[in-house]
Amino acid sequence: MNDNYENFDAILNKYDELSAGLSDPGTIADQDAYRRLMKEFSSISPLAAKVKERGRLLGDLADAQSMLGDKPDRELRDFLTEEIAAVREKLSAVDGELKIMLLPKDPNDEKSVIIEIRAGAGGEEAALFAGVLYRMYGMYAEQRGWRHELVDANATGIGGFKEIVFSIEADGAYSRFKFESGVHRVQRVPATESSGRIHTSTVTVAVLAEADEVDVDINPSDLEIDTFRASGAGGQHINKTDSAIRITHKPSGIVVTCQDQRSQHKNRDRAMAVLRSKLFDIAIMEQESGLAQERREQVGRGNRNERIRTYNYHQGRVTDHRINLTLYKIDEILNGDLDEVIDNLVTAEQARRLGEYSGEGGAGGGIGGGGATGEDGAAGA
Repeated sequence: MNDNYENFDAILNKYDELSAGLSDPGTIADQDAYRRLMKEFSSISPLAAKVKERGRLLGDLADAQSMLGDKPDRELRDFLTEEIAAVREKLSAVDGELKIMLLPKDPNDEKSVIIEIRAGAGGEEAALFAGVLYRMYGMYAEQRGWRHELVDANATGIGGFKEIVFSIEADGAYSRFKFESGVHRVQRVPATESSGRIHTSTVTVAVLAEADEVDVDINPSDLEIDTFRASGAGGQHINKTDSAIRITHKPSGIVVTCQDQRSQHKNRDRAMAVLRSKLFDIAIMEQESGLAQERREQVGRGNRNERIRTYNYHQGRVTDHRINLTLYKIDEILNGDLDEVIDNLVTAEQARRLGEYSGEGGAGGGIGGGGATGEDGAAGA
């Protein structure tokens, strides 16, 4: 990696500037300014640390090469030769990490998310699995100390959901959950199946970056707001008052509802957050038509042959078809242990982007809409 490839001095200068700013009494007195600087400082700190590590390694390499140039005795020469090889290996690894760290970031990565799960093909079995995925994402959020909150749900009679919408509020939530958008397929024997035959059902997941008010300008005259009596869980109070909110955005035809909160005001705030995120998502897709097509292919129509991931209970496996990853730990994954899956997706995406950035093409086709792999076998595929 050549120094003119990225301006490392500019990174270190920015780090020092932010560090000095955080120590300034005037900044400390202005809490908003302090929070903005702290967020920027936290973002650049890992990169600055890696640049400094690279500088130390270059210094060590120069020192060892200088000593070797003084023609030392054989024992020291052998030691220096080994030292130079070790430093070069470390330097190569650091340069690889820096290439990844310097890739342009998704501007939405630090946002919270709104997740919509809908039952697809498979009737009640699909609705039940929608509930399983909701539980999985909730447990994953809890493991990370992230807050999740139900927005709206259309429950079935035996514990499933035709549709469920919820938010996860945390810096960086979108960077982890964005890979979950698409069709999730489940293969298992339903509780109602007396013959033991494996059924295949699908659930669609859509992950939206939660938009701020400054991200989307909504004209109040474009909104039609209705109140109605909540029908979901929430105790006596929630079902006796017209606290549920339905908002229709007339230009786009988007309709959102929220009835999980006890107060009409809170339901309205949550419904507006969902609406902003949907409109923000549409704006992003219009700006990036290629990505929009890819995402449409990922979400699909919920048919059995459209999938990004398969959960096969009989074999105890989870297969992500985008990166040909199969893990035989379905119980752990459905209990929220998603990091291994997501980490592999992040790595594959980084490799793809590095390939594009260096003009070498994608790595393994990236992680767009997935086709079948050889893992589906005959177990109800």
